[in-house]
Order: sequence, then C-alpha cells, then structure tokens
Amino acid sequence: MFMSLTSASSYNPPQSDRGTVLAVVLAILLGAIGLTELIGLRQSALFLIGGLCGVTLYHAAFGFTGGWRRFVLERRSTALRGQLLMIAIAAVAMIPMLAGGTLLGKPLVGAIAPLGVSVLFGAALFGFGMQLGGGCGSGTLFTVGGGSARMLVTLAFFIAGAVIGTAHLPWWLELPSWTAVSLGAALGALPAVALTLAGLGAIAGLAVWSERRRHGELEPLFVATPPGVARLLHGPWPLLWGALALALLNIVTLAVAGHPWSITFAFGLWGAKLLQAVGVPVETWTFWTWPGPAKGLAQSVLADSTSVMDFGLILGAALAASLAGRFAPKAKLPWPSLLAAALGGLLMGYGARLSFGCNIGALFSGIATGSLHGWLWFAAAFAGSYVGVRLRPLFRLD
Repeated sequence: MFMSLTSASSYNPPQSDRGTVLAVVLAILLGAIGLTELIGLRQSALFLIGGLCGVTLYHAAFGFTGGWRRFVLERRSTALRGQLLMIAIAAVAMIPMLAGGTLLGKPLVGAIAPLGVSVLFGAALFGFGMQLGGGCGSGTLFTVGGGSARMLVTLAFFIAGAVIGTAHLPWWLELPSWTAVSLGAALGALPAVALTLAGLGAIAGLAVWSERRRHGELEPLFVATPPGVARLLHGPWPLLWGALALALLNIVTLAVAGHPWSITFAFGLWGAKLLQAVGVPVETWTFWTWPGPAKGLAQSVLADSTSVMDFGLILGAALAASLAGRFAPKAKLPWPSLLAAALGGLLMGYGARLSFGCNIGALFSGIATGSLHGWLWFAAAFAGSYVGVRLRPLFRLD
C-alpha cells in the first residue's frame, strides 16, 4: 500500500558549489561549537539534528504543500503516502517511549494539545495559507535554506502572524474546547499504536484507491537507486529515504530534547523578541506570562530547543542545496506571487499558534505521540489546503 519498487536508474552526481559548501560547513561547525560553549552539549546536538532534518527535507523534496496539492489536482498520492509512512514509523517508537515517562532519568512529553474551535479554525487557516505561501512550517525553512527569496517573504510574515496569534490565543481558548487526549495514556501504549496505525492505514488505503481509480495504476513511493556516498551527499533522495530519515530524526529529537520535533513556537518567540527590542511590552501579554513562553522570552533564543533546531534546519538545507549545485537565490518576483507569499505566511503563523503547531508540531509529532488533536488538525488543514489550491490561480501561481 505504501510503496512499490521499480528498476534502478543510472546516477550522475551534480556539480557542487564548493565555495558555498565550505561556507555552510564552517557555519555549522562554528554554530555547534558556540552552542556547546554558551549553552551546552544538548543544544549543540539539537542544532545538528536540525541540520540533518534540513538535508533530508531538501534532498528528498519532502514537503507537505506540494504533495497535498498534487493529490487534490491530480489524485497522485505518492507524497501523501510518504508522510503517512513517516508518521507510522515514528509512532511505533514514540508512543511506547512516552508510556515509559522518562528516558535515562529525563522526563518525556508528547505534542499533546486540547481539541476545540481554535484547532479547527487555526489548522484550516494554516492549510489555506500554505498553498499561497508555497510551503508549510518545515517547507518554508528548508526552501529558505535552499536560497528561495520568495520564501524569505513567507517566513517574515509567518513570524508576524505567529506573534499576532500569541496576542489573540487566550481569547480563542475561551471558545468551546475539549481537554487534551493522549491515546497512549487513555488506552495504553500497544492499543494506541495499533489504533494509530489503523487510522494511518485507512487514509493510505483511501489515497491508493483514489489514485488507482483516476489513473489505473499507482506511482511508486520507492524508486530503486544505486546506493553510494555520492547519492547520499548530492541527492536527490527517493521519497522513502526521506520518510525513514525524518521518522528516525523525530525519535532522536524526543530522546534528546524530551519533546518531539516542532517548528513554529520559535517564530512567535523571534517576533516577540523583535517587538521587545523596539519597546513593545509583549511580556505583559497573557500568552507570554504563561510559564513556558515566559521562560523562552526571558532567555536567549539559543537556549530554546525549537529555535536552534530551526537554525540548524536552514543551514542543513543550504548545505544540501549547495552539494546539489542548486543554491541560486533569485530576487525578481512578480507582485501577485509576493502578495500570496505575504498573505500565506501571515495565515500560517496565526493558524499555527491557534492550533498548537504546524504540519510538524501538530500533525507529525501530534499523531506520532498519540495526541487526538493531531487527527483533528490533519482533517481541518487538509480542508483548508483544498480551498487554497483552488484559489492559487487568483495569484497567478502555477
């Protein structure tokens, strides 16, 4: 259901941009050393894990936005099946890990969040926005790292939307909502894993049925390629490699950070610190008085695990793009595309804050750690994405 196999094809490694490769490698090394000295070895490890996430996302072209759009328009489910497989692999490890409560004496927590109006509305806004912005949470960062000038616009407005979301979230939480539900805590680890795999398998089955009904055959998730260091370094990677690597990296993140991979809390934090720097008293906003956000606002961004992983992700994607010979920033952009990037980023930032995460923190990490809200997020975001796909022509987006 998730994959099929085709014959291997010849591979000719691309010509790397050696100057950019050396510059990015130096930045990564200095970043890791600096974090070790200033904060500690754990932050340095998370920075490097983020870098590996960036390399994986870029080389495997592992994005949610394009994959969902392709399914809506063409009924091709390759990317969607890859995402489902990634979540399934992570869930098999992460739900039992959380059931243990600790790892080597360190507490572990999942991406568990309440269900309610804020999740429904926020996730739908996020799904809509990512089709205009051109990337999801992880997609925005890895394409910025790959040299996309347009995605810098998306990221800037993503940050702005996230900050606005922190101002409004307390009001949204007063609307009808239900308590957070952890399947692992409610059912036990093994039943929770079985139920999660059954749900993911059902969605995969519907995707396969839809694709075969439209096309009569199924595109493979895995195309056999000659193994070797050259392919690993320069890409591109089969989608299956990306799914396996990202699942493993999220498991490692949970073990090292004590929580699963997330993206967008850092955007709100960066924006809040910028506002503080120009005299806006964001520390008095209700959201930033809560213990977790207040701690993040009071300390350096380098002490924030989400931030250092995001920084590492951008540099990892830049390294992958340079190794692939594709790091080539372009500044000329038509105004409808820029408008879509700004609007999409704003909606994603606001929606992610309202719905407790993005495609990584809410969907991937949420479902993989047994949070019921991750499933609600998935449904609402896909519905919003469907509308966004249909409105892309208004902004002259291909």
